[in-house]
Amino acid sequence: MAKLGAISTLLASAAFAVSGVAAFAAEHTLIISSWAPPTHGINALMWPKFTEMVEEATDGRVTTELKLGIAPPPAQMDLVMDGAADASIIFHGYQAGRFTTSKLIELPGYEGSAEAASVAYWRAYEKYLKDAEEHRGVKLIALHTHGPAQMHTSEPVETIDAVSGLKLRIPGGVGGDVGAALGATGIQVPAPKVYETLASKAADGVVMPMESRKGFKLTEVAQNVYEMPGGLYRGSFAFIMNEDIFADLPADIQKVLEEEVFGEPLSREIGKIWDEIDQAGRAETEATEGNAINAASEADQKAFMAIAEEVRATVLEELAAAGVDAQAAYDMIKSEMAAY
Repeated sequence: MAKLGAISTLLASAAFAVSGVAAFAAEHTLIISSWAPPTHGINALMWPKFTEMVEEATDGRVTTELKLGIAPPPAQMDLVMDGAADASIIFHGYQAGRFTTSKLIELPGYEGSAEAASVAYWRAYEKYLKDAEEHRGVKLIALHTHGPAQMHTSEPVETIDAVSGLKLRIPGGVGGDVGAALGATGIQVPAPKVYETLASKAADGVVMPMESRKGFKLTEVAQNVYEMPGGLYRGSFAFIMNEDIFADLPADIQKVLEEEVFGEPLSREIGKIWDEIDQAGRAETEATEGNAINAASEADQKAFMAIAEEVRATVLEELAAAGVDAQAAYDMIKSEMAAY
């Protein structure tokens, strides 16, 4: 509970922490565009951690300024490519038709934390996924995944068969594949629109990680969680930067950012934060009257394993068609996560 208290303290001070105001005069200020609510862990914890790492690595010569609401989630990559912001976070599933290799980390069945998954993801990217060049046009500075996604509904869901026919907000990528395999009617809306979608009864529920219980106030509009061990999928995210902005930084700053911040170090820290906010979301659910977490039965777990295997086979075929050694990449992620 001490960790949760620390998280609450950080949330309360988020606006100051990511403001880019420091005791020194920075030479360069990176403009960050972010689409999540102000108090969500992305803005309250992840971007401040990024700022801290950048300032520390560059001895204060580089800092950041966070701006919210510049553009909706699906527009963030184009925003950075066009130079309207220097850096942003993207959810790959919002970019229909743009990404395939990101589906690798989204597959159900991985065992381990978001921290372990994020580190394994970056390593697999470096070895197997990089040559696909799906992030061309921007500089990729981190890859990460959220924790296992679960089903959040207004009415209780107690069996996997009850999912068929439900209207569920499901993201693109593997989340959409899993929803279709379960027989749900998928509704795609960005995460910031989830609350109003549920409040208006336009959907019966959503499939998101546990952090959303708090981050998107699901405890108020989706009081029930149907929890599958390992989750129904994991979402894939990237931190990206404008290529020209990075190229314009002094060579020594570029070097230290590449060595001490970008890539695996930042991916690890973001994944670690996601584990913390998932814990906070669970705690919020357990403390909120009228909320319940319904664990999937052994029979449902077995049924989902069969569904997950079919989804996995299809995705690995997609990756292989994109020129990726899909089985080797998948085996690497499982191995890296198991050993983490």
